[in-house]
Amino acid sequence: MSNSETKVMDKHPGRNSQTYGIARELGTDMELIHSPAVGVVGNKGDSQCYLGVQGKVEAIHECLRSRIGTGDGQIKMRLVQPEYTIATSDGMRNGTREMRYSLIGREVTNDSICEHLSASNLEGTIAVVACDKPPVGTLSAILEHNKPAIIMSDGPIRPTKDPKSNEMLDIIAAFQVAGHPDEEYKKHISCAACLGYGSCGGVFTYNTMQTFIAVLGMEPLDMVSPPSDDPRRMNKFPNQLVTYLDAMIQKGIKPRDIVKRDNLRNALIVAMAIGGSTNVVLHAPEISRAAGYENFWKDVMTPEEFNHLSQNLIPVLTDARPYGLYSMVDIDEIGGIQVIVKELIAAGLVNGDTATCTGETLSEQIARLETADPDGRVVYPVEKPYKPTGGLRVLGGNLSPDFSAILKLAGVEGGLEDNVFRGKARCFDSEQELLDALDQSPDSFQNHDMVMVRYEGPSGAPGMPEMLDSTSRITTLCRERDIVVGLMTDARFSGGSVGLVIGHVGPEAAVGGPIALVEDGDEIVVDLNTSEINCTALQDAAIVEARKIAWQKVVDANGGMHPSCGDADTRLLARMRGSAVSAIQGAGIHPGRELWVKHLREPVKSGFVPSNKYRPGSEKAF
Repeated sequence: MSNSETKVMDKHPGRNSQTYGIARELGTDMELIHSPAVGVVGNKGDSQCYLGVQGKVEAIHECLRSRIGTGDGQIKMRLVQPEYTIATSDGMRNGTREMRYSLIGREVTNDSICEHLSASNLEGTIAVVACDKPPVGTLSAILEHNKPAIIMSDGPIRPTKDPKSNEMLDIIAAFQVAGHPDEEYKKHISCAACLGYGSCGGVFTYNTMQTFIAVLGMEPLDMVSPPSDDPRRMNKFPNQLVTYLDAMIQKGIKPRDIVKRDNLRNALIVAMAIGGSTNVVLHAPEISRAAGYENFWKDVMTPEEFNHLSQNLIPVLTDARPYGLYSMVDIDEIGGIQVIVKELIAAGLVNGDTATCTGETLSEQIARLETADPDGRVVYPVEKPYKPTGGLRVLGGNLSPDFSAILKLAGVEGGLEDNVFRGKARCFDSEQELLDALDQSPDSFQNHDMVMVRYEGPSGAPGMPEMLDSTSRITTLCRERDIVVGLMTDARFSGGSVGLVIGHVGPEAAVGGPIALVEDGDEIVVDLNTSEINCTALQDAAIVEARKIAWQKVVDANGGMHPSCGDADTRLLARMRGSAVSAIQGAGIHPGRELWVKHLREPVKSGFVPSNKYRPGSEKAF
């Protein structure tokens, strides 16, 4: 703001009256009402994920208030009151129609944080984030606003143990007993699974994205893995966050100065190495867009390079839930996520020279924290990893011409022979149809069925719900009967899902994607050697044309929308249906959707030449 503008504001009693009033009520210096503003934001919602957020926001706010003033060494800024976003609970909504609002929560958070940051013209922000979609929406808004800001994870919930069997419990364990015949047993597990508060404790989507954000440089590494109730989050971290933010403001360091191409690549590589959630490939393009990289899969990393890294270079280093034994709290007890990052930097797989919000490089943070080496039990070294290949794989083929489909390879429990699965399609035109079949006729599912769930994509549902209820029931069914049943969908999965489950198949059924043309009994081939998913019948052009004509007749008879698509009966759902971009671009709500869709129909050009000599930062590889 120029001096002339400040003088005009100084003379305007209407605008000044509330600003003076706020300063008086917050106990800050009246002389600072025209100084740049600073404040705290937090994510809130209707689950245990958010119960610890308000206390931390208030602790940080009080720390800011105590350090703001006109004296020497004080922060000379105007303090604004904390603001909160809202979101729904994935855990309580999985398997219901309300789950359509889950991913939309990322978009609503982006909107509300954007409105607050921009309208209040904040020059400095500290955000306390929880669950998994709101942190991405928060970070995207911070990147769009591009003024100094820093993020802190609220922290994971502590794991519990079954008081009868002494086995570790979490929300995923509770979902996996949904098909159990004993109602008392199910109640016993559900009552014991989530004691305390905090976000999901395994390497599900929340901890995948918190690790991602920290490696990206927007959150201190040591603030990710401590549990939500860890005292450091109230008595140590607030002052550190204010110090880091003050330094960013003084040096003029903005979020887009930190979130560069190599940071994004580092973050995705670490997500592979922790066997992270498939949702990371929805959130990475959205964060990339907000950071100024319009097409993640062209500007940051191609699908071919992603798969080369996962197949050949990046192993899974963590024995963590849902595919392993341990929680994020266990990772914290052996040194935190910085142990994983240190190991990957030492192996030449992550670039340690990238900038971070602490003012240090990634490597400098690791050194200052006196980071331990892998313990070989919870976190493994690169030379002797927990699993030899990365946890994620993106897939093309005639069912996924967008090259958007994603498989969490770390969670596959069987069904691949020489990296190939062959099965028969069993089609469901909604998740509810599948849940009804799993409830009413579980014995009808046969070995090597490939369940196809469609019309649940970004536009079709609308909202692209995750299917933890479905995948958990199928996982339990497969374990009990020693069979393999796959699941493929244009929707998405929880980070807690395991099994041969493939999500984000695109284009989605609602816009006439190939998944809409599959029929019961079609042969489905998943080939990880070629990274493709194919329907054998759709290799015949005549069959494709006949099925397209039949599909279009149904759509035309229903006013232009397939009758299996969900009702968009609120303004928010209608906005999602009309403005959602494809999964390959993050499945977000964006204006100019037509231009994005046109762009998405062009083939992805990578120019990437796989090389085992590749190391991040080497321009020779791409």
